[in-house]
Amino acid sequence: MKKQGFILLAEDDNNLGFLLKEYLEMENFEVKLCRDGEEAEEAFFKQKRKIDICVFDVMMPKKDGFTLAKTIRERDQKIPILFLTAKTLKEDKIEGFGLGADDYITKPFNEEELVLRIKAILKRVQSATTPPNFFVLGKYQFDYDRHELIFENNIVRLTSRESDILRQLVLKRDTVLRREDALIAIWGENDYFHGRSFDVFITKLRKYLKDDETIRIENIHGVGFMLTDKLD
Repeated sequence: MKKQGFILLAEDDNNLGFLLKEYLEMENFEVKLCRDGEEAEEAFFKQKRKIDICVFDVMMPKKDGFTLAKTIRERDQKIPILFLTAKTLKEDKIEGFGLGADDYITKPFNEEELVLRIKAILKRVQSATTPPNFFVLGKYQFDYDRHELIFENNIVRLTSRESDILRQLVLKRDTVLRREDALIAIWGENDYFHGRSFDVFITKLRKYLKDDETIRIENIHGVGFMLTDKLD
């Protein structure tokens, strides 16, 4: 059965953290449990898997949940964040939402309620961020669903991987597609062998797009690639 999502959970109460991890895994989520804010921050920035949602306790040692969320928001403005807290003051909730929290649940809470809130957030985020699958790219048309790259009356049939990579490049058009982000999005992990495959596919895509001189896939050294489709 397909997993419902990958959760980064930060909770310094060992008993509660273990119980939440077990319950969420029973609900078919994958969970990375961290015991303090610094451990969670390190996990977020080094995790090879795509994290679907962050669930952070507010009061944690080394780095509290609010400070942790602020750091993560500087890197990722869109990842959902849900706070767990024993605080009930309105000012604390305002601060949490001000940092971009998607939801806020006060301890003690029912595990089933937590799962329902997580599912609601993920459903809302997915429906709001579902990107298009048909693109105009210079003189080309790209149909992601059919794996077709169309130039005038000629159609190139792309492999699923070629389509996935081209779609990632087009969605990030005129901005850098970070190598590690692309590997995680397409292969589910960032490793050397997938990186080599990625480079091979980039070379193939450049050949497919060579009939329009305005289209470029530039190598941004040490970072990733950027697709542009306009003259300088």
